Amino acid sequence: MKPTFLLTALGLALAASPALAENDIENGKSLAYTCYGCHGIAGYKNAYPSYSVPKIAGQNYEYLVAALGQYREGSRQHPTMRAQAEGYTEQELRDISAYLAQLGKEQ
Repeated sequence: MKPTFLLTALGLALAASPALAENDIENGKSLAYTCYGCHGIAGYKNAYPSYSVPKIAGQNYEYLVAALGQYREGSRQHPTMRAQAEGYTEQELRDISAYLAQLGKEQ
């Protein structure tokens, strides 16, 4: 294989995965520990109000960033999630999203 082809392929792979290229997945892993209390239990429902807790491991990165940002700003309603999201900076939410998005995917 020609070096030019390999460099082009590498560049395209990095461009296609901005979450991995721009965020600190290890930081996201250390911050996401609180997520497992609810999202790590299959079929879990919180007590009041009763919501089915969605699976977030392997979820789309952009979706996670948008949802967490909406909880943080209050445009998406859920008291527990709002309290969680308010405690993080925008970059920390991106790091958490990058970590969660790559879970369950082949490395």
